[in-house]
Amino acid sequence: MTDDNLRSVELTRIGPARFKATNARGGETFFGTGGVDPDFTPIELLLAALAGCSALDVEAITHKRTSSTTFDVHAEGHKVRDAAGNHLTGIRVSFDIAFPEGPDGDAARDRVQSAIEMSHDRLCTVSRTVQLGADVTYDPVS
Repeated sequence: MTDDNLRSVELTRIGPARFKATNARGGETFFGTGGVDPDFTPIELLLAALAGCSALDVEAITHKRTSSTTFDVHAEGHKVRDAAGNHLTGIRVSFDIAFPEGPDGDAARDRVQSAIEMSHDRLCTVSRTVQLGADVTYDPVS
């Protein structure tokens, strides 16, 4: 039996402090500690996931009117180490979106803020999971 709601990735060590992540469709990305290699760090992947999830939501809503001429998203947060352990604070996702002039561009511009709010408040699974929190279970070595 398949679970259509299950999402998973597999990790394979490809070198010292370097890993390859593979999704169920065969897509791959690489990550590491952020040394000399260009690989993303896990924190950068989390920020990319936050920005990417909301970008897909906002694009789906606004592009029903017209395609953007600019669509850039920036995500940032401060890594801290305190009594609660390592975590990010002050996570921010900001959008730079422009649309062509005219009625279709105006309609898309009119939807941007509500699209961002809908992504933040209920659509983006990644940011919603971060905001609501979720238990993470670590299984023992098999």
